[in-house]
Amino acid sequence: MYKKGNIAIFAVIMIATILLAALSTPWVVKNTNLGLDLKGGFEVLYEVQPLEDGDVIDQSAMNATVRAINNRVNVLGVSEPDIRIEDENRIRVQLAGVENQNDAREVLSSTAQLTFRDVDDNVLLDGKDLAPRGAALGFDPNDGKPVVELTLQSAEKFGEVTSQIAQRPMPENRLVIWLDYEEGDSYEEEIQKENSKIVSDATVTGPIISDKAIISGGDITADSAKQLADILNAGALPVKLEEIYSTSVSAQFGQDALDKTVFASLIGIAAIFLFMLFFYRLPGLVSIITLILYINLIMLFFNGINAVLTLPGIAALVLGVGMAVDANIITAERIKDELRSGKSVLSAFRAGNRRSLSTIIDANLTTLISAAVLFYFGTSSVRGFAIMLMISIAMTFISNVFISRYLMHLLVSSRLFDKRKGWFGVKESEIREL
Repeated sequence: MYKKGNIAIFAVIMIATILLAALSTPWVVKNTNLGLDLKGGFEVLYEVQPLEDGDVIDQSAMNATVRAINNRVNVLGVSEPDIRIEDENRIRVQLAGVENQNDAREVLSSTAQLTFRDVDDNVLLDGKDLAPRGAALGFDPNDGKPVVELTLQSAEKFGEVTSQIAQRPMPENRLVIWLDYEEGDSYEEEIQKENSKIVSDATVTGPIISDKAIISGGDITADSAKQLADILNAGALPVKLEEIYSTSVSAQFGQDALDKTVFASLIGIAAIFLFMLFFYRLPGLVSIITLILYINLIMLFFNGINAVLTLPGIAALVLGVGMAVDANIITAERIKDELRSGKSVLSAFRAGNRRSLSTIIDANLTTLISAAVLFYFGTSSVRGFAIMLMISIAMTFISNVFISRYLMHLLVSSRLFDKRKGWFGVKESEIREL
């Protein structure tokens, strides 16, 4: 007597799995965060160095630097940046979608140390005297040219500074605003340079009792003024960043890589499906259902943790499919061996599951350890590969061990296949008497 309810449950689960994959795929495609190798962008590796003699580069300084860089990334309008500390004094920054590499480099690495000085290079005010988010794009009311408007914390202090400058004879009565002044720099030399670190040297003829100051100049554009204001608002870097490696990927190259990789992955997965169906028949069909569920669960979980998908990540996903299939193959082969020995379908199923489980656990556990080592010691895309591989191993147990076995149990316990051992990939001539 067949258990039709088991067959009905199996059919419902199969249809639900296919519908889940079909309905969630558009959402997954839309919300997957692509790495710069798939989307195009800019990657740079910095070595962190002390800003001044005696400064210590410790974990606190590295964390502060990462926060400052993250604030600057917001200036570039990049979503889902990947900023991580490597070794003890290196920071890797990956910005997917960035097209102008030079602008990105300038925004990230400039220390943005704002100082107000006299022509003798004495410090009068610095960035700490700015009000929070005290820089903004503005326009000169006289000629309409773009300027950077600065709001200071103390009008009284600014009045004292400008009074001091105004008392000096011309042309020494200048309030010089520097960006990234370094020891050894001088006003007389720097003002002659084309790309000068002096952003303003306005003449002061009397005290200015105000909390407002402006940065102006003939070469300031609206875009550069806004960028400078955003950098100043993001805060100065507490360290120096020395670039030791950088690379960029064009958006077109990234799209081509994505298209080819996805196509190759689909071909590979389709080949696996055909292989399982041809050699293992009914267990192969169950494998296909659970593999569809497996891939869907991985991508949903991957998006859920806001991970970034890269080419190595896709490679790890395809590798995970192979490992998941391997778990099903081990179980299916064990079942076939038991059937060849003359056991009933139900007995062969139970014995095959029991004898294959330890092998599957050992194989996946060793791979999990390897992936963990890669993640701990690896950098950049290697870590992306390791994360996807660990997620794949976890999902293997959920979908292709437990769920797959449950689906097979539904079919076997229905008693529909008691006399159909060929549906398990076993020839009648291979079956011995028990």
